[in-house]
Amino acid sequence: MFSTPNPNEFRPFFQTRRQMLQTVAGAAALTAAGPLLSQSWAAELKGKINHSVCLWCYGGFRAQAKMSLDQFAEACAKLGLKSIELTTPDQWPTLKKHNLICAMTSSHSITKGFNRIENHAECIDKVKKGIDDSAAAGYPNVICFSGNRSGMDDQQGLANSVAGLKKVASYAEKKKVTICLEFLNSHNHGDYMADSTKWCVGLVQGVGSPRVKVLYDIYHAGMMKEDILVDIKEHHDCWGHYHTGGMPGRNEIDNTQKLDYAKILKAIADTNFQGYVAQEFIPKRKDALKSLEQAIGICDV
Repeated sequence: MFSTPNPNEFRPFFQTRRQMLQTVAGAAALTAAGPLLSQSWAAELKGKINHSVCLWCYGGFRAQAKMSLDQFAEACAKLGLKSIELTTPDQWPTLKKHNLICAMTSSHSITKGFNRIENHAECIDKVKKGIDDSAAAGYPNVICFSGNRSGMDDQQGLANSVAGLKKVASYAEKKKVTICLEFLNSHNHGDYMADSTKWCVGLVQGVGSPRVKVLYDIYHAGMMKEDILVDIKEHHDCWGHYHTGGMPGRNEIDNTQKLDYAKILKAIADTNFQGYVAQEFIPKRKDALKSLEQAIGICDV
């Protein structure tokens, strides 16, 4: 942890606000950074990363601050974000007002997924609905899930998931929307099946469609002790979208946690990734927008 610094100490060393937030990643950096949402902030971003944020993480903050979606979207746009995701079609006009999109559309539940044949009809219907909504709006991705094991062998679940997603892959190709099955850890999401790089890579390779990928959640991969930098380098063609989160605790992605997000985002940028990276941490600090601002600074490599 940092003690509160004198902001003047940083002035000889940092050319921009973004550089300071990337280099000094603690709570004190937020204090030193000055007023939130400076007019030049978005213009300072390098443009190599398409920044997004998950709306659900800010529910508590927005309720406490009495902040409407319109106000939150305005703040996100000023921070240089391009997307607020896991939003619903009725919320999209508000996003559009601020030149934002929804980079990841919801579909079916986490626990009842593609790993069971009896779930396929429901999952496919909900994924198709997400594809239709996304295609009509010009948005890129729809989320889906493996479901829980509940005693099922992983290889059987993988085979079932491949079979189910093959049924909807051509529809996604036609609509030019990518289905992204999320990698989640099976500690927080007890018994979740798609909890390893091996399983997720097997899914993408088994389906064999450019419109079926994995949402590689960096926090969840870290919780499963995967080698994140190797995963990104060797399997980036399987990843259609990325999520962040501080490990452990799923809070701010600064030096209060264990993952080096600046290095991780550099690895993502080096793959020439053209998709979106979404902040999905749950802010601990009272001013969650400052935490979001800091995270964008860290990730803007």
